[in-house]
Amino acid sequence: MNSRNMHAIEAQIFSAEVLARFDKELAKYPSEQKQSAVIACLSIVQQVHGHVSPESEKAVAQYLGMPVMAVHEVSTFYNMFNLTPVGRYKINVCTNLPCQLRGGQKALHHLCEKLQIEVGATTADGLFTLQPGECMGACADAPVLLVNDRSMCSYMSDDKLDQMLDGLRAAAKEQA
Repeated sequence: MNSRNMHAIEAQIFSAEVLARFDKELAKYPSEQKQSAVIACLSIVQQVHGHVSPESEKAVAQYLGMPVMAVHEVSTFYNMFNLTPVGRYKINVCTNLPCQLRGGQKALHHLCEKLQIEVGATTADGLFTLQPGECMGACADAPVLLVNDRSMCSYMSDDKLDQMLDGLRAAAKEQA
């Protein structure tokens, strides 16, 4: 496939702004190592679209000159990438052993009950997606959770979990 056709496919999926952000990331690496920008490009895709679709994996692969499977391996290896749409607030509760011993599973079940969803599901209003998470590096603060892969919450008792949900609901209403 020639360069013009590749750019046409990318342009169908990504806006000029997204492609400019990709170019900025690519500029950080030697031209023969542009595949090094794959995580940054996938992160941009997720910021813009909310998840990384198979179509966007293919377009990123074309943009970086990589096999599609190599991009898919990255997007499936890191749990920060959503391969399907998620709610406005994705909540990952650490369920590794240290958090388990200090109430991580209990916190996950509490959120399931409060949100009336199963682990891995999204609420009917599209506001919350609840997922188990891997170690977040804050074992001493257990149980911990991560909201939208950015905001870590520590020492999450049932009361703190309820307050967090109320705060996120209020923030969503303000932004609507």
